[in-house]
Amino acid sequence: MKRSQLLYVAVGGVFCLAVMSLYRMLELMQGAEHQQSLEKPAGQVGEDLSRLQEKIDRLERLLYDNNQLVATLRDSLRVRKESWEKERRRGGVNVSSDSALSQADTLPGCQLATEKKDGTKGVQLLDVYDLLPFDNPDGGAWKQGFEISYNGNEWDEQPLEVFVVAHSHNDPGWLKTFDGYYQDQTRHILDNMLIKLSADARRKMIWAEISYFSKWWGELDEQKREMVRRLLKEGQLELVTGGWVMADEANSHYFALLDQLMEGHLWMQRHLGVQPSSGWAIDPFGHSPSMTYLLKGAGLQNMVIQRVHYAVKKHFAQQQTLEFLWRQNWDSSSRSDITCHMMPFYSYDVPHTCGPNPAVCCQFDFHRLPKRRVQCPWKIPPQPITEQNIKERALLLLDQYRQKSRLFSSHVLLIPLGDDFRFMESSEWDVQFDNYQKLFDYFNQHPELHVKARFGTLSDYFLTLSKRLNASGKTLPTLRGDFFTYADRDDHYWSGYFTSRPFYKRLDRTLEATLRATEILFSLTLAEMRRVHGDGRLASDFPARDHFLSLTLGRRNLALFQHHDAVTGTARDPVVVDYGTRLFHSILKLHQVLQSSAHWLLLMDKSQYSHSQSKTFLQMDETFSAQDTLPQKTKLTLSDEPRSLVIFNPTEQLRSSVISVVVDSPDARVVDAETGQPMAAQISAVWEGPNRASTEAFQLDFVAELPPLSLVVYHVTKSSVGSTHRVQYTFNSHDSSTVKSEHFQVSHLTRTEAGSPLSLSNKHIQIWSSSETGLLQKLRLQSGLVRQVQVQFLWYGTTSKSDKSGAYLFLPGPEGAQLYSYSEPPLVRVSRGPIFSDITSCFKHFTHRVRLYHLEGHAGRSVEVSNTVDIRSEVNRELVMRLVTDVSSGNLFFSDLNGFQMQQRRTLEKLPLQANFYPMSSAAFVQDTGSRLSLLSAQSQAVASLRPGELEVVLDRRLQQDDNRGLGQGVTDNKLTASLFQLLLEDRKGGAQGVGGSSVEHLSLLAHMTSLSLCHPPITMVTPSRNQMPKLRPFLPLRLSLPCDVHLLNLKTLEDPQEADTPSQEVALLLHRKGFDCSSAPQPALQCTWSTQEEVNLDDLFSPLRFRSVHRSGLTLLREHHEQESAPQQQQTHITVLRPMEISAFRVEIE
Repeated sequence: MKRSQLLYVAVGGVFCLAVMSLYRMLELMQGAEHQQSLEKPAGQVGEDLSRLQEKIDRLERLLYDNNQLVATLRDSLRVRKESWEKERRRGGVNVSSDSALSQADTLPGCQLATEKKDGTKGVQLLDVYDLLPFDNPDGGAWKQGFEISYNGNEWDEQPLEVFVVAHSHNDPGWLKTFDGYYQDQTRHILDNMLIKLSADARRKMIWAEISYFSKWWGELDEQKREMVRRLLKEGQLELVTGGWVMADEANSHYFALLDQLMEGHLWMQRHLGVQPSSGWAIDPFGHSPSMTYLLKGAGLQNMVIQRVHYAVKKHFAQQQTLEFLWRQNWDSSSRSDITCHMMPFYSYDVPHTCGPNPAVCCQFDFHRLPKRRVQCPWKIPPQPITEQNIKERALLLLDQYRQKSRLFSSHVLLIPLGDDFRFMESSEWDVQFDNYQKLFDYFNQHPELHVKARFGTLSDYFLTLSKRLNASGKTLPTLRGDFFTYADRDDHYWSGYFTSRPFYKRLDRTLEATLRATEILFSLTLAEMRRVHGDGRLASDFPARDHFLSLTLGRRNLALFQHHDAVTGTARDPVVVDYGTRLFHSILKLHQVLQSSAHWLLLMDKSQYSHSQSKTFLQMDETFSAQDTLPQKTKLTLSDEPRSLVIFNPTEQLRSSVISVVVDSPDARVVDAETGQPMAAQISAVWEGPNRASTEAFQLDFVAELPPLSLVVYHVTKSSVGSTHRVQYTFNSHDSSTVKSEHFQVSHLTRTEAGSPLSLSNKHIQIWSSSETGLLQKLRLQSGLVRQVQVQFLWYGTTSKSDKSGAYLFLPGPEGAQLYSYSEPPLVRVSRGPIFSDITSCFKHFTHRVRLYHLEGHAGRSVEVSNTVDIRSEVNRELVMRLVTDVSSGNLFFSDLNGFQMQQRRTLEKLPLQANFYPMSSAAFVQDTGSRLSLLSAQSQAVASLRPGELEVVLDRRLQQDDNRGLGQGVTDNKLTASLFQLLLEDRKGGAQGVGGSSVEHLSLLAHMTSLSLCHPPITMVTPSRNQMPKLRPFLPLRLSLPCDVHLLNLKTLEDPQEADTPSQEVALLLHRKGFDCSSAPQPALQCTWSTQEEVNLDDLFSPLRFRSVHRSGLTLLREHHEQESAPQQQQTHITVLRPMEISAFRVEIE
C-alpha cells in the first residue's frame, strides 16, 4: 500500500477513536452529573449545570480540534500529491520531504528568498548604494549637487506650471512640550489661517498634525467651525497625511504607526467629513516603505518626502527620477504603489525649496524682510515687491524655478513655502501672500515667460502632474527599498537617534502592548455583555464610557509619542519628561480597564459585579511607581487560603508561558483553578544585589497553558516546607564568602570547573558560556548544528573633531569600538531549575543574563537575553552588545522595518562606520546556506553587522554635547534601562540558496511566533487576600488558535457615530497575514496550522465568535460615502481574502 494511503487510514482510525472516546466521556459525565444532582440541594443545580455546560464546550472544542487536524492533514496530503505529480510530469527525480522545494510546495504561503523579476524598469536602492561613490564634491551654489543649465526654450510648447504650497511645520513637542507649543505658537497660526485664507480665495495652505488641529477645533465656536469646513470644501485648506503626528519612520512599530494614522483619519471624518489623499513627511529622519504601505492602504495616492541622503538626492536629480512609484520589496504587482515626490535640496525651509541657490531663494522668504525677526544668513535680504523692481525680482525667481524644474521629468513644479512654526503672526501672512501674489500676477501677465504660478495644495499639484504625465504618455519609474541611513552633510549620519533615550523606546513598546491587550479584552467584554443580556445592552454598572475615554487617551498618547522628536529621543529633557508622564499615566489608566473587563468576564454570577475605582477586585502583578522607573513586582502574601492569579493571553495563539510572581514564602503551590491540577513550578531568589538574596521575597515561576485570547485562573497557596522545587545556584566570584542566601543551595566553581565553560541545555538547545565572564560562546541545536556565538560588550567614544555625537548623530572616534574592560572579573551566577536555567553576569555598567526555558513549545527553542544597563557615570560613551559568530554572511545582513518586513542591508567599506548602522524595531539576522541566527527584540535600537557573521546593537548612549541640529543639548538624562531579546539559531534545510542580489527575505514561522511572545507577554493580575471570593470561571473566546501566519493586529472598539466619546457596537478587526521563510523548518514541527489559501472564512477563524456584519475597509477604517450607517452588510458567510504580507481591516459587529 502506498505511504499516502497508509497515512489516510491511520488518520481515519485516530479520528474515529477520538470521536468515540469523546462521546463516551460525555455520556459518562452527564450520567454522573445527573446522579449527583438528585442527591444535592436545589440551590446547587444551577451551578452544576453551568459546570456541565463548560465541560461540554471543552469536549466540543476537542472534537473541533480533531476535525481541523484531519482537514489540515488532508490538505497537506493533497498538496504533497500535487507536488509529486508535478515533479513526475516534469521528469524530475524524487524530492526529499525536507528539501527546500518540497517545503515550498507543502507550505503554501511560504516566501522563499527570490529576486524580484516582474518586468518593470525598477530601481532598487541597494543597487544605487553600490553604484554611488559617496565622494561629496563641491557642487557650487547647490553645494551638494551640481550646476544646472537650460536653454530657455524648454517650456515653449508646454509652459512651466508652478504650485507654491504654504505650510507650517508644527512639532508636537521638541524644544517645548506639546501644550507649550500650542499655547505659544500653534493656536495663533491656526487662528490667523482662518482669517487670512477667508480673506482671499486665491490663498491656500496645507496642514499635517491632527493632534494640534483637533485641540484647536475643540476651542472653536460653531461659526468658526463652519468657516473651516468651507475652506476645506473649496480646496483652500488641505489636511495632508492626516496622522495624529508626522511620525518617525525608523523606531516606530507598525502597530503604532497605523494606530496614529487611524486616530487622525477617524477624527477628520467624524468632525470634518474629509479624508486625506496625499502624504507630507518633510521632517522624519529617513523614510520607510512600511509607512508608504500604510498610507496606500489608508487610501492615499501620493506623498512627499524630504530627509534623504544628499548623495542619493543628487543621483535621483541627475536621473530626473525624483518622482517615482514606491513599491514594496515583496510585491510583484502594482497594488502597493504610491506616487512619491522627493524634495531635491538640503531642507524644507524657503531658502532650500525655490531652487538650487539658497542665497537667492532666501530673498523670497518675505518673513525675513529687514527689521523682522529672522534674517538671511547669506547677507542679501529680501525686498518688498514694487512696480519698480518686480521685473527683476520675477526673473530672478523664475530662473530658480526653471533650474529646479530641470531636475524633474515633467513641467509641473512643487514649491513649498514655509518652515517650523511659520505664519504665526498676522503680518507674516500679509508679507508672504501679498508679495507672492504680485509675482504670480506678473508671470501670468507675461505669456512670453511660459510660466503659470499660483498658490496650491498637494492635491492641486499631484492632480496636475497626473494629467501632464497621462497626456505625454510618460510613466514614473518604480522604486523599491528604504531611505536609511540619512545623512544631511559630510559624514554626519543620523544613526544615533536609532538608540537615543532607550528607556522611553522601551516604555513606548510597553504602552503599545498594553493598549493592544486592553483594546481586545474591552471589545470582547462588550460583545459578551450584549450576548448575555440578549438585547444589545451593556451591564448597567460597568463604566463602559469611562473605559472608552481611557482607551482613547491611551491611543492618543501612544500616537503623540510616534512624533519624530519623541520616540526618536531627540527632544529636550523637560519635553521627554512630559512624554514619559503621558505614557506612564496611560499605562495606569489602561490597567484599570483591563482589571475591570477581566473582573466582569470571569464572574460566574454577573450580578456580583460592582465597579470601584478605589478598591478594585483585581490588581496588576507588576506596577509602575513613576514615569522614569522600571516596573516592580508586587509581593503576594500567601496563606492556606488560595490567592487567585488571573492570566490574560493577549495573543491569538495557544501558548505555554512561564508566569513569574513574587511571594513571601519559599514554599508555594499553584493549581489550575478549574481542574485542580498542580502546575510545574520552581522557587528562585529575589536578588537585592549581585550576591545578596532577599530573605522576605521569593520568585515563584510556573508553566501556564494559555488558550488564545483567554483569561485563565490559577490558585496559589502556601505549601509545606520544602515541597516546591528550589533553584540551585552556582557562583564564580572573586570573593565567594560574600554570597548571602539562606533559603537556597549555593555552590562555587572549583578551580578545575572555573577553567571550563559553563553549560546549560534543554530539549532543543545547548549553550556554552565563559566561566570567567558568563558571556555566551557557543550554541548547539538538537539537530546537531553548532555555531560559535560569542557575546561581547564594547564602548564607542566620539570623535575629537568639533562635530561630535549627539541625540541625532553618531560620530564615533577613528579607533572604533573598544572592548569593555574591567579591573576585576564580574560576579557570575548560574541558576538551574525545572522551569528555567540561566547565567547572570554582573558587571559595573550592566547586568547581563541568558536564560533557557525548559518548555516543549517554541519558547524553549530560543535563548532569552536580557540586559539592565546604567551608564550614568560615563562621559561621551555608547555601550554596545555584539554577537560574533561563524555564520558566513559576507557583507549582508537583514534588519526589520517597523516590525512589518525585513530589509536586506549591505555593509559597505566605502561608507564611514556610522553609515552602516540601521534601525531595528524587532528583528535582525545573519545567515548562510546552512544556518540563520536571528536576534529578536522587544524594543527599537540601532543595529549593524560590521564584519561577516557579526550583529551588534547599541544599548544606551550618553553624550555631553549638542550635535548642532537645533536641540541645543546633549543626552545626559540616562536611566536604569532594561532591554530584552530572544536569540534564535535555525537550520536552513535542503541546501537553501545563498542570498544574493536584492533578495526578499522573511522571518521563519518559528521566529514570528517567538517575536509575538516576546512583544506581547501574558498579563498577570491578582485578587486581594480576602476570604470571601466570588466564583470565577475561565474566559475562552476562541476554540482554536488562529493560523500561525495570521496575526490579530487589533480588535478595537470604535466610537459611536451618534454619541461622542461612547463605544459603539462596531469593532475594528485588523489582521496581518505574515510572509514567512520556508528554508527553516524546526523539528519537531510547530504545533500550529498556517493558511493554505488566500481565502479565509472569518467565522471559522474566530469560532465560536460570530459576526453579525462585516465591512472590509481601508486600513484606517474610514467609511465610504455610499455606506449607510443604518445598513450594515448582511451575509451568511464572511469569506475574505488575506494575502501574504498584507494587512486587512474590517469593521465588524460581534454577535
